[in-house]
Amino acid sequence: MKITNSKRFIISLTVLIFTLISLTSFKLANKLVYKPLVSKVKVIVIDAGHGGQDGATHGAISKEKNVALSVALKLGAAIEEKLPGVKVIYTRQTDVFVKLYERIGLANKEKADLFISIHCNSMPLVRQRYVIKYTSGGKPIYGYRSIPNPVTRGTETFVAGFGRIGEQDAAIRENASILLEKDYKKNYEGFDPKDPESYIIFSLMKNAFRDQSIKLASLVQDEYVKSGRINRGVQEKGLAVLQRAGMPAILTEIGFISNPEEEDFINSDEGQAEIVDNLVSAIAAYKKQMEL
Repeated sequence: MKITNSKRFIISLTVLIFTLISLTSFKLANKLVYKPLVSKVKVIVIDAGHGGQDGATHGAISKEKNVALSVALKLGAAIEEKLPGVKVIYTRQTDVFVKLYERIGLANKEKADLFISIHCNSMPLVRQRYVIKYTSGGKPIYGYRSIPNPVTRGTETFVAGFGRIGEQDAAIRENASILLEKDYKKNYEGFDPKDPESYIIFSLMKNAFRDQSIKLASLVQDEYVKSGRINRGVQEKGLAVLQRAGMPAILTEIGFISNPEEEDFINSDEGQAEIVDNLVSAIAAYKKQMEL
């Protein structure tokens, strides 16, 4: 097929435009994404799940909200002791109810480098048969009750579901604008928040936060496995407390409160100490990788 001069011009123009866009995006990405995101881990927000009236999930001897708070407070103390220079902020330090958007809102406001939410898992109810009493002839009379499935056990860690990643836009724009006010030339040289190309950057930042969240979640699960815990893996889920995070964010389920053995473990001093050690080790490994 004969290629006319006009077709050659259109092809050349298309290639030129594509090249310019690619080079511009790469240049901006290097300035705005990798430089600010690969930085020191200085502020960590620790979120003890549930609290106050939001505390229905329970096992045989404990409530999730209380276990999560105990582990969160111990984790914060351990981070401050073992990772000097890292500031810890809690979403709650007592048995109070904090709305989900306020939890992640606090992390965004404080420009946190990590957001870690502590929870206990529980299985749906199952129907269980039990003996109500015995007849005079010694024959059992059965009744039925619904209890959380006591068999399932293990740990799992969640990151924000990719399907709702667009909810991070506002948090990233807010954080970027405030960072600009503080240190425009050093961290965001050449960045105009009103420029349409900013939206390319926001997309890259969201993907970077997602990748870093998965990295931290994977390190957490690796530490659990080293301690002999059952690994249920890293999973993506549309959890409201994670979706609007302007930083890497995870929610870790430290064990099944519906499993009697694991409930005993996550309530014990030894069990909580092990969980805290796992989390601190994962955070330290993540911090080392990010600060290379």
